[in-house]
Amino acid sequence: MSGELWRESALGLAEMIRRGDVSSREVIDAHLSRIEQVNPALNAVVRVLTDEARAQADAADRAQRDGAPLGVLHGVPITVKENIDLAGTPTTSGVPFFADSIADTDAPVVHRMRAAGAIPIGRTNLPDFGLRVHTDSELHGLTRNPWNPHVTAGGSSGGEAAAIATGMSPLGLGNDLGGSLRNPAHCCGIASIKPTTGVVPSATVIPPTDVAISFQIMSVQGVMGRRIADVRAGFTAIAGVDSRDPISVPAMLSDMPTDRPLRIAVLPEPAGGRTDAGIAAATRNAANALADMGHHLTETSPASYARSIELWGLLLSGDLRSQRPLLDMVLGEGGRRFLDLTDVNFPDLDVAGWSAIHTERYGVACEWADFFTQFDALITPVWAHPAFAHGADIADSEGALMTLETMRPVLPPNLLGLPVAVTPAGMSNDMPVGIQVIGDRFHDLSCLSIAELIEQSLGTLTPIDPVLA
Repeated sequence: MSGELWRESALGLAEMIRRGDVSSREVIDAHLSRIEQVNPALNAVVRVLTDEARAQADAADRAQRDGAPLGVLHGVPITVKENIDLAGTPTTSGVPFFADSIADTDAPVVHRMRAAGAIPIGRTNLPDFGLRVHTDSELHGLTRNPWNPHVTAGGSSGGEAAAIATGMSPLGLGNDLGGSLRNPAHCCGIASIKPTTGVVPSATVIPPTDVAISFQIMSVQGVMGRRIADVRAGFTAIAGVDSRDPISVPAMLSDMPTDRPLRIAVLPEPAGGRTDAGIAAATRNAANALADMGHHLTETSPASYARSIELWGLLLSGDLRSQRPLLDMVLGEGGRRFLDLTDVNFPDLDVAGWSAIHTERYGVACEWADFFTQFDALITPVWAHPAFAHGADIADSEGALMTLETMRPVLPPNLLGLPVAVTPAGMSNDMPVGIQVIGDRFHDLSCLSIAELIEQSLGTLTPIDPVLA
């Protein structure tokens, strides 16, 4: 039985361990074996924590036998992106400069996952400093997509997505500044959540520990999994204020209303560029599934949707320009080239211009807040196009522009700090299609509940064996 445990959900594994049907050691060993079997083809897990995980599993089994209180994820393996501190391992951010930067303390999200009983079994790949949506790092190399080895697994949490999609891990931790929890979920056919800014704390002991303003506004920590129920369990375990993060908040989170049909906006072809016909069709199919349940669907979006995308680029590009001398010291050739090719698309702002876009952002946020008084959620594609070929984002200026066009639907929620749940909505051109359920601030649970309705109707796509050719 243990050989197939990698197929199970995180909550399913926790329940089996709790009942004594299987030991945590068996669960951990099944996933370690799965890593050994499939990771060579994918390069998703870049550090395997074999001895540590087995020791923690044995302790978890003793606690279960002794009748100790058990966390919701007791004995369940997780993986952790390598730009999140996990004590005793390096927080490399995918670059050789930080290859030996050992964290002596867990990040808040890791600490809380451990408190829920989860056991880290591996560290996963990301592009240099997470600054591409294609996972190919100077330190660890290329991560391949398990559905098609010739196209991107997404980024920057691409190692996490590929690992989860193939059963190396049932649940993982990543982060998101420009779709990094959602891009790879779309490319690899899994689920994730980008929380409301401040709901999940973030902190590191690896310098630089100070955070640029665009990252304070737009970057979040989150959870990835194969099922929405697992993502919800992980999210609720890591949410909440933490003294290490002055931006974190003790938020009261709203769930989906149950006393009336939902009012949901759907945007199959987002403004700001072209959208693949198959992806638009999959988005409409997800909306139709909700309509068939009796909910009210309307094709619309906030009027400032396209401008939200532009403002994201203006905010981030300003910070990246100011940090380029330091970034150029540590980024690999691919990371530097992507910044060079995309930077030319954004004007260099003076102080007055920088102030003006922050003022405009407030007005856009007001408009979106009003929009969510009329609708419970907005459903869009994650990406406007299918996963692109390896390296297409840095091939030339046209490839870089196509990448920005492809990823544009993920950007407004980062700009505005909004929660987003992602779930697969089927396939197009033999590749998964992910959709986003976007909600008003602090409606994270509602986004998850609506995504779970879609999951119940359309099903899940993973785990899978990786395609090798």
